[in-house]
This record gives sequence, C-alpha cells and structure tokens, in this order.
Amino acid sequence: MKTKLYSPNTSSLAYPVGTTLDRFIKLKQEEFQFASGELSQLLRDIALAAKIVNRETNRAGLANIGGAFGQTNVQGEEQQKLDVIANIRFTRALTKGGEVCAIVSEEDDEVIDLQNGSGKYVVAIDPLDGSSNIDVNISIGTIFSIYRRVTPIGSPIQPEDIMQPGNQQVAAGYVLYGSSTMLVYTTGHGVNGFTYEPSLGEFFLSHQNMVAPSDGNIYSVNEGSYYQFEAGLQEYIEHCKAKFYSARYIGSLVADFHRNLLKGGIYIYPATQKSPNGKLRLLYEANALSFIAEQAGGKATDGHGRILDIQPTALHQRTPLFIGSKNMVDEAGNFLKKNATTVARKGVLVQ
Repeated sequence: MKTKLYSPNTSSLAYPVGTTLDRFIKLKQEEFQFASGELSQLLRDIALAAKIVNRETNRAGLANIGGAFGQTNVQGEEQQKLDVIANIRFTRALTKGGEVCAIVSEEDDEVIDLQNGSGKYVVAIDPLDGSSNIDVNISIGTIFSIYRRVTPIGSPIQPEDIMQPGNQQVAAGYVLYGSSTMLVYTTGHGVNGFTYEPSLGEFFLSHQNMVAPSDGNIYSVNEGSYYQFEAGLQEYIEHCKAKFYSARYIGSLVADFHRNLLKGGIYIYPATQKSPNGKLRLLYEANALSFIAEQAGGKATDGHGRILDIQPTALHQRTPLFIGSKNMVDEAGNFLKKNATTVARKGVLVQ
C-alpha cells in the first residue's frame, strides 16, 4: 500500500472557507472553568434556533408572518407574530438540548421550569428584539444570557437560580438578523463574531477578538423623548452636538449596539418621566450586552453604577442603560453626576 504525507493544497481551487462556530467552540472549550461539554452544546442549540429564526425572518413577507399577533406580553407590548415564532423556536431548542433547567423569556410572564433535573444552566432571553421593525425591513436581533444554577443539581428551581446579577453570567451573546446574519458571544474570554453562510448552513468566524474603540463620535438615543430626560443628559446631548458627533438611532437595540461596538459610540436608553426606571430589561437585555461590552473593552452603566453589579429583584425588572465606548460612557456619567451635584447644592441653598 502506497501512502504519502498530507500537505495543504494551495491552488486557487482550495480557498479556505474559515473556522465554523462548532469548531471554534470546541477549540475554546477548555477556557471555561466548568469545561465538560454542556455549555458548548448549549451554544450550539442557540445557534441552531438562530438559523431557524433567520429563515423565518427572511421569508416573513412571503409567508404572512409579519405584523401583530393580536396579544400583549407581560411588558404590555403588542406581540408580533415573529415574537411568538422565535420564542417557540428558542424554547424548543433549549428544551431538547438537555443542558438547561429553566428559561426566562421576555414573552413569558413566569419562569419556564423545564423539569430537567440534570440541567446545569439557566437561560434568560429576548427571542426577537425589535420585532416590530420586521415589517419595514430593519435589522432585528436575539439577545441571550447564560447563568450556572446555584442550587444542587436535581433539586427544584429556586429564586436564587434566576435572580443572579450580571457579573455571574458564564456566557452571553446576541444574534443580528440584518444584511447578513451574525452571532456574537462571549464566555468571559473576549468577544467573537460569526457570520452565517446560508448556502452551507454554517456560522463562520468573521470577527475575531472584537475590541470596542475607547472613544467614538456616534451617539444613539431617541431624541424624541428629549424633554423627558433629566437635565444632565440633555446637557450631554447638547455637548455631543457641539462636538459634531453623528446621531444614529435605528430603534433596534441589537443593531444600534452592534454598530457602536464596531465603530465606537454610545447607546443610551435612559430613565424618562414616562419610564422612570428605564425601559430595557435587566435580566435578558442589559446584562447580556453589558457583559459583551466589558469583554470588548467598553463599559455599561445605568447612568450611575455598573449594570453587572445590579442585584435583580423582579423577573422583568427594567433599567436605564448607557453602553458603548468606555470614554463616552464615562463622559455621559460625569454630566449626570455634575448636574445631580448642582441640584443638590441648590436644594441646600433653598433650605
């Protein structure tokens, strides 16, 4: 029998297709302190559901699955048909995978107990963020957080398994359904992004070791609510305008965050007179993106303190969010702090 040593083919016919998500997860598995395969499989389950949701969003206009579903979720927001579809797909994938014991979803009032005695993980997820934009063909996304349960395996799910601060996340990520579909995630060892290649049905590594610029010239905030903002934030927005920063606000959290992560900028969804606690959800929106931002060298606060240090007290708890390039988040916080100090001094003088 004749044999020969393998040598890579370097002809133009043998161009590389890149590293798949599955292979990358296997290569990086040992970086995770509890490495035993379950988290890797969990990430694959999420990627599979993302592929299905990607297919559904791409054919929404043809399959009559755009528009409102006719019900409201626990947030009091009108559910879109794709909200319901995405929730079903991700819940089903996480259930069948066998690694998850409970799911917190934006679309469900209560914790979903999967009654999986061997499940080591809790997943908090917004199955389809910005879904109302699907009818006008604007980018939307999925956001997820993964926590390791703290009570013994096999015991009933307890509140402490669910109500964990963001600094206890073992992984987090998002999927962006846009001009291309991307999955971005972190396990606490940097941030990596993968672009979906539909002809092969695989996510390929396209953005390795993503790093957020420490500064930027983009600010993303809904200025339609300007007169409901606290004075310090109004001053910061005027400061951005005076420095000729670009205002970029899509109204789809994942899309706005992704752009600023790559190009440098700040995304702000503050407290307002109408929503004094902010509008974004802590467990499955703010925590996940804050973990990613910090791992990429950025920063995330509620305007005053670190998002990841907030101890949740309610399942669908809301929070203000200032997230993006570190220097910009710090600068915005200084404006808020300065104004709060001024107000406090005036209060003393009045007394």
